[in-house]
Amino acid sequence: MRHRRNTTKLKRSASHRRSLLANLACSLIEHGKIKTTLGKAKALRPVAEKLITLAKRDDLHSRRLAIAFLHQKETVKKLFAEVAPASKDRQGGYCRITKLGPRTSDAAPMAIIEWVDRTVEAEETAADEPAETVAAE
Repeated sequence: MRHRRNTTKLKRSASHRRSLLANLACSLIEHGKIKTTLGKAKALRPVAEKLITLAKRDDLHSRRLAIAFLHQKETVKKLFAEVAPASKDRQGGYCRITKLGPRTSDAAPMAIIEWVDRTVEAEETAADEPAETVAAE
């Protein structure tokens, strides 16, 4: 019986699943939101929320634990410098999963996973900035 077995296996071995979740978490930290399948998004949410909780502690041990899981120092710097301070007042529920329609090729259910406390102003300035630099040249 599967009593209290909460791991979604995603039809992968343990090492492959761990690498997949680490890469998805890095992409989520870098971009703020990612589009993936619903199963992967649901498996990623607890991992991402534990990383935020770890980053909110902001000590050397938590930083080393994050580097050990993510394997990317620049992503860990962004996690500790930008993502975690944005949700310092929130007690949990840092991620939001929005369901999309099925994918056209194989009809897999798709979803967008994003940070709840993502700043909209930063996105708008990032979107406006390349247009301004092209116009200035």
